[in-house]
Amino acid sequence: MLRSVILAASRSGKVEKFVGSAPVSRDVVRRFVAGTGTPDALRVTGELAGSGLRTTLDYLGEDTLTPEQASVTRDEYLTLLAALREAELTGVAEVSVKLSALGQAFDEDLAETNARAICAAAAEAGTTVTLDMEDHTTADSTLTILNSLRKDYPSTGAVLQSYLRRTEQDCRELATAGSRVRLCKGAYSEPEHVAYQSALDVDKSYVRCMNVLMAGQGYPMLATHDPRLIAIGEDRARWFDRGPDEFEFQLLYGVRPEEQRRLVREGYHVRVYVPYGTEWYGYLMRRLAERPANMMFFARALASKK
Repeated sequence: MLRSVILAASRSGKVEKFVGSAPVSRDVVRRFVAGTGTPDALRVTGELAGSGLRTTLDYLGEDTLTPEQASVTRDEYLTLLAALREAELTGVAEVSVKLSALGQAFDEDLAETNARAICAAAAEAGTTVTLDMEDHTTADSTLTILNSLRKDYPSTGAVLQSYLRRTEQDCRELATAGSRVRLCKGAYSEPEHVAYQSALDVDKSYVRCMNVLMAGQGYPMLATHDPRLIAIGEDRARWFDRGPDEFEFQLLYGVRPEEQRRLVREGYHVRVYVPYGTEWYGYLMRRLAERPANMMFFARALASKK
């Protein structure tokens, strides 16, 4: 119920205006979003690298309706990648890209062309790109573009969501040599015929998918904050005899930072998903929906301002 309410709020202009104007919002957003521009992304990447953490950087912006908007997003990634290279941070940072931000909703060919330009810049800079997965209606299109990009840029990463009923089979198809796959739970509101509705079923699916990826020949990227799933991930790494260079954990910026540091101390590779940009509202609301416990931080922040 709470998750549905939060997702509904993510589409409300009135709620966005309230959150954006409330004095406390600055502190809340800062916890989950690096900032609004490339310098902020570089600063946070450097800070995290100092703690042994890797990053994947996401320039926020999904409601792309024109080729011009798609070009702005593409050019921001090109700027970011050049800046990461100049700062000698490409060894610890990659980028995450939403095809919807590159024009997927109205021109799939344009989205692929823009994504290809970003992949080329990433390869030149010495890093990689991961294509984020969005709601189920874009899954086939995203995987088709992924397969096309991988012909020239085989390190391009995929994202699969355990709440979708199709995902276990997608894992089997993508668990191949050299294939980078991020496994997450998913944070979109989906109908029952395509997605599991209970948290327990989503978790069970996550474990099944994790088993497929860890048993395969690819590079699993386990994106979760759930202590049980992290513990299972550690167990599966031992079971399948995967060394620290053969998989990684991924967590969101601002969520369970102490766990991020613990995993690093245990010798694991840990990558932090770091969003930045002015279009932070939709991202923030989906993070709250994905983990409603984050609402407690917002509530404490509000209380502290009274």
